[in-house]
Amino acid sequence: MSGTHAESSPHGLGFVQITAKWGWFVALGVGLVLVGMLALGDVMTFAVISVIFIGAMLVAGGIFQILHAFMTRDWRAFALNLFMGVLYVFGGLVVMREPARTSVVLTLFVIAALLVGGIVRVIVALQHRHLIRWWLLLVGGVISIILAVFLAIMLFGMLPWSGLWILGTLIAVELLVQGVGWITFGFSLRALARSAG
Repeated sequence: MSGTHAESSPHGLGFVQITAKWGWFVALGVGLVLVGMLALGDVMTFAVISVIFIGAMLVAGGIFQILHAFMTRDWRAFALNLFMGVLYVFGGLVVMREPARTSVVLTLFVIAALLVGGIVRVIVALQHRHLIRWWLLLVGGVISIILAVFLAIMLFGMLPWSGLWILGTLIAVELLVQGVGWITFGFSLRALARSAG
């Protein structure tokens, strides 16, 4: 009887399968909250580590591309492949050498991600208004959007060192907001699954 009701709901069988996996949403939220709390402990260090990590990944990617270029040197695009690898390595080294300047660029990307993430959570919340606490996910999305606009204003008003502490704070707060939102969403799915059962 309950299965027939679930399948006839607007969300169909796929939504029933999602409610059964509510624990994964909660686990995602808990993980994001823990990382966010760790980042808040020292936002400057967290930002520098993030920038250096990204630079190291660029260097590693560049080295692999250079090796690939020489392994396929008979390919007509050898020069372009080699150039891209060298460019990656050079860019990665610059990123690691100039974390403050790089953090400004990264902060812009993170602000964009924060804005997009907030919009996505607003859409998800509005699509699941039948859940008990759907509005918490909506509030989290709205907060992310407002935070993105506010931090963009602060970034350009306090250049150049604003990039480091804003980047760290931005990532930490976003992780916390996302974590709480997904935890709430997961428990709402569990409540819905129990009421349907």
